[in-house]
Amino acid sequence: MNDLIPIPCVLMRGGTSKGPFFLSSDLPSNTVERDAILLSIMGSGHPLQIDGIGGGNPVTSKVAIVGASSVTGADVDYLFAQVRVDQQLVDTSPNCGNMLAAVGPFAIEAGLVKSTGPMTRVKIHNVNTGKLIEAEVPTPDGQVAYLGDAAIDGVPGLAAPIALTFMDAAGARTGKLFPTGNPYDTIDGIEVTCIDCAMPMMLVAAEACGISGYETAEELDGNTALTQLLERLRLEAGRLMGMGDVSNQVTPKPVLISRPRHGGHLNVRYFMPHQCHPSLATTGAVGIATACISDGTIASALIGKQTPPIILILEHPSGRLDVKLDSRDGKTVAGILRTARRLFEGQVFAKPLGTIVRAA
Repeated sequence: MNDLIPIPCVLMRGGTSKGPFFLSSDLPSNTVERDAILLSIMGSGHPLQIDGIGGGNPVTSKVAIVGASSVTGADVDYLFAQVRVDQQLVDTSPNCGNMLAAVGPFAIEAGLVKSTGPMTRVKIHNVNTGKLIEAEVPTPDGQVAYLGDAAIDGVPGLAAPIALTFMDAAGARTGKLFPTGNPYDTIDGIEVTCIDCAMPMMLVAAEACGISGYETAEELDGNTALTQLLERLRLEAGRLMGMGDVSNQVTPKPVLISRPRHGGHLNVRYFMPHQCHPSLATTGAVGIATACISDGTIASALIGKQTPPIILILEHPSGRLDVKLDSRDGKTVAGILRTARRLFEGQVFAKPLGTIVRAA
């Protein structure tokens, strides 16, 4: 194996996502070289990612790169990379809040952050968006605890709770909560809300797309007419949001919304952007919940005005996700409970840079 490049790696589950975690010092500082390494490691360009450790699905083809903080007020930097399954593309424009749940535990165990008692607060600077997130990690006896009694829909069993607080998530990519200047716009006769809060998204009523919104993720993925419609709307939404041509980007994410069926506030189907998420992205939940409390959006029109402090319940294909919204220093902060698990640690082997062939 001396013709392959060994790289220290920890495979972790964060929330309802999974992927390798790396120290930034263990990867090339050159972006082109780094991305080539990630594509080799994950096996992108094949539906099963058969020649890599990717799981053949967007929620299992994610990478976290963690290092010492480059900004004041934070403990660590966290760069998220969405590595495409079907294409040899690496997109670092969005954040991922599910993978974020494992950043705190990884940072503590990597020696980047010292534990501070039964609970350690880790201040994370998301390099993708420039935003700050606080993670509260259980550390009894000074060690990260993964076992506990918390449950999140989309993950079997119980685990230790990790509380995430998104500090002023508005304008994560574009600098504006509503990048078009409007709480809703009309694209091809369909009303949409283009919002940038933790994640740039395009919200659209499921009924406006000719479906109920209660379909399973598999049913939605198999609806070619729907996915083609969502992509047309998404491309135009990206242009209206000032993001240019987003055909090779995973943002903005399309989100179908409808009335709840199981006692929640809103039913959602979140796309990544071409496949429906089996549950719900954490960053997506923050943005959707913020849309619910914002006047004039299609979300607030659907469920009625909601005012913080409030816990908004978002129903998704695997259950529900609760988002606690409050105000701090005149800004909206969002809290979400997640869990994480350390799955494997060792070395992953990448092909030498000169042998990696990227798709045109």
